[in-house]
Amino acid sequence: MQNNEIADVLAACDERRAQRRQFMKMAGGVSAAVAGAALLAGCDNNDDDDGDVVTPTPSPSPSPTPAPTATSDQNILNFALNLEYLEAQFYAFAVNGTSLPTNLLSGTGRAGAPTGGRQVTFTDPMIRAFAREIAADEQAHVAFLRSQLGSVAVAQPDLDLRPEGAFTAAARAAGLVGANGTFDPYANENNFLLAAFLFEDVGVTAYKGSAALLESKLYLEAAAGIMAAEGYHAAMVRTVLFRRGIDTPSLIDSTEAISNARDSLDGNTDLDQGIRPLNNVANIVPTDANALAFGRSAGQVLNIVYLTPTATNKGGFFPNGVNGTLSLSAANA
Repeated sequence: MQNNEIADVLAACDERRAQRRQFMKMAGGVSAAVAGAALLAGCDNNDDDDGDVVTPTPSPSPSPTPAPTATSDQNILNFALNLEYLEAQFYAFAVNGTSLPTNLLSGTGRAGAPTGGRQVTFTDPMIRAFAREIAADEQAHVAFLRSQLGSVAVAQPDLDLRPEGAFTAAARAAGLVGANGTFDPYANENNFLLAAFLFEDVGVTAYKGSAALLESKLYLEAAAGIMAAEGYHAAMVRTVLFRRGIDTPSLIDSTEAISNARDSLDGNTDLDQGIRPLNNVANIVPTDANALAFGRSAGQVLNIVYLTPTATNKGGFFPNGVNGTLSLSAANA
């Protein structure tokens, strides 16, 4: 290359370096540095700041993209997703007689299937309308959590929705049926409401218990929104049971029995209430002395849905356990 050609190249590079410095001075920050580097990419590969010609550095081969790893917040949301699968499938069968769409069931971990669910014959238009609303909400919760979790969302695990399976085991533990009796949550509206009562109150306490563990404000906002919706659902179910319990007191007794059974599984603390009025005041909203909703740890929630006070990773409504890292129930026995 002739001297005049080299001079022309260096002059052009000097001018573009001056443009870069001015650009970075005006824009500032990391984004300006990136933009300035792009502006002079062609020149900086051929000279250093002293104007000497240098050998271009070869670009490294791209590294393989690592598999996505769930964060602690995502582990908590995946735990919630397992519970939403359970609730959503129960309501989907009870209202529509069918499972959730298959595109809402895939993901990481062991993919399972629901067994035993079927449609309820609703005779009360109000209860039918309530059930349809809750079913739609629970399906939306599944879809929303999956969208937030993306590629790390867990698959739906195996679910036991059979009358003769987990529901009867729970009913026997609560004393709703005898040792040889069967509890069918799809047989009538009262049984459906009691099964909904079993799930909804636990869902509220699960979200309350996880709130303090979430670090991301985005995930905390999502969990708070779902907890509020679950609170509305629980209140609807408790209100209808309360109203029906005026004419059928055994319904109120049944909610107390279910509440006591849940408390016997999750440890020594009292984190539950039925709907029996206290001092002539309705008890639609179960709260502590400060009128705050109760919270449960993941282990305590799993004690209830696994139907055991012992430490285990499966049982009850999840015969092969939940998917994700939060899968072990607490040791309360």
